[in-house]
Amino acid sequence: MTDKIVWLSFDLGVKGDYENLYVWLDRHEARECGDSVAVFNYGFAGADLIAAIKKDLKKNVNLRARDRIYAIFLKDGKMKGTFLFGNRKAAPWSGYGKYVEGGEDDVEELSRKTSKFLEAR
Repeated sequence: MTDKIVWLSFDLGVKGDYENLYVWLDRHEARECGDSVAVFNYGFAGADLIAAIKKDLKKNVNLRARDRIYAIFLKDGKMKGTFLFGNRKAAPWSGYGKYVEGGEDDVEELSRKTSKFLEAR
């Protein structure tokens, strides 16, 4: 069995199945990291962390088409992020910077870009 640390950001809307998500997070001894963000150690069999978490969440949480869950994790020595459910949407700060389309994110690259931006200010 493999263990990985995962940060999860979730937005289930007003009528989302938060109760079952909270039960799932509690079972995984997740720690609260701010509004709708948790971190936990996830144990899974096989090689695909994302597939394992998605299968586990689908089994335990009633997810709707508009629900969004995003995971951040270490992969091949780099921080990565991807939507487990849902997609990226326009952010409240849209228009103030560059908009990035879906897919897996290289969190370290985003961090470098942010640091360069802040240094330039």
